[in-house]
Amino acid sequence: MENGQQGAPRGWRAATEEALYGPAGFYRRPEGPAGHFRTSVHASPLFAGAVAELLCRVDAALGEPAELAFVDMAAGRGELVSRVLQVLPEKVALRVRAYAVEKAEPPAGLDHRIEWRAEPPTGASGLLFANEWLDNVPLEVVETAADGTARLVLVREDGTETLDTAPLDQATTDWLRRWWPLPPEPGLRAEVGRPRDAAWAAAVRTLERGLAVAVDYAHTRASRPPFGTLTGFREGRGTTPVPDGSCDITAHVALDACATAAGARLLTQRAALRALGVTAGRPPLALASQDPAAYVRALAGAGEAAELTARGGLGDFGWLVEPVRLPVDGLLVDVPDHEEQ
Repeated sequence: MENGQQGAPRGWRAATEEALYGPAGFYRRPEGPAGHFRTSVHASPLFAGAVAELLCRVDAALGEPAELAFVDMAAGRGELVSRVLQVLPEKVALRVRAYAVEKAEPPAGLDHRIEWRAEPPTGASGLLFANEWLDNVPLEVVETAADGTARLVLVREDGTETLDTAPLDQATTDWLRRWWPLPPEPGLRAEVGRPRDAAWAAAVRTLERGLAVAVDYAHTRASRPPFGTLTGFREGRGTTPVPDGSCDITAHVALDACATAAGARLLTQRAALRALGVTAGRPPLALASQDPAAYVRALAGAGEAAELTARGGLGDFGWLVEPVRLPVDGLLVDVPDHEEQ
C-alpha cells in the first residue's frame, strides 16, 4: 500500500485491484496462479483439447482465413494457449496467431509463437477465450444496513469491514435493481458486477469476427447467493479474503448480466465439454486384455473427463458464448438447453 493509504477503509474494488495487480500484488508473485489454485486447464489436457476443437470449428465457420486468432484472456503463465498450440491440427496451427493477455510478465521459455500482451488485439478474427478471468475483475460489495438500505462495504488492508454512510450512486442502484435486487433484511449482500460487464463488453468488441467465450464460477438472477461469494485462495485452500496481496480474491460472476448480445448463450461446462467430445465413459473391459497400456490411458482420460464435467465441481462452471458476425451452425450455441440426467 502507498503511504497514506495504509489501513484506510475503501471499497472492495479498489482494495482488490491493488492487492491482486499492484506492484506487490498477488498476481505478480513468481509461482503464478497455478501455485495457489487448480483450474480446468491444470486439471487435464482434455480441456485444452476441447478448446482446440472449438477453435477448429470457429476456423471452419470463418471459412479457414489466412490468419486465425486465438486470444487467451487472463493467460496466467500461458498454460492454456501453449497446450492448444500443441494439439491443434497442423493445417490449422500454421495459420494461428496466438495471443496471451496478462498483466504479469511473460514466463521464461514461452513458445515463440505466442504474443504476450497486456490487452487483447483489436480487429482479430477467431476465438477469444477467457477462462476464470472475470471472477478476478475487482468489484464492489454492498450490504443491507440495519435501516434496510444498501450500503457500500468498505475494507481495510487487514480485512476489517465497515459500511459506508453515504448512499449508493445511481448507476450501482440501477444495476442492483435489474440484476441483483437486495431485500431489506440486514446483512444480505450483493456483488456489483458492473466492472465485469464493461470488461467483457470491451473484450468482445475487439473481435472483428469470431466467437467469444467466458468460463467461470457463475450464477444467474434466479439463484443469486444471499450473502455473496467473495472469498480468498492461498496454496490450494479457501481462506478469508484479505486485500494485502497474500491471497487471491475472487467472487462468482453474474454471467447473465455480462452478456452483450441477443445471440449469447449460457451453458454449463458439463454441457459444453460434452458437445466438444469430452466424455467420462469408461473404456470397454475387452481393451484391457487386448492392449493394457491403451486401457490404462483411456481409463485415466475418463477420470480426467469426469473431473472436468462433475456436478458440484468444475462441470457446474458457466460458459457464456457469444458469436460475433459469425454463422453459428456447428458451434457451441447449438448445444440443447437440457442436460442428461
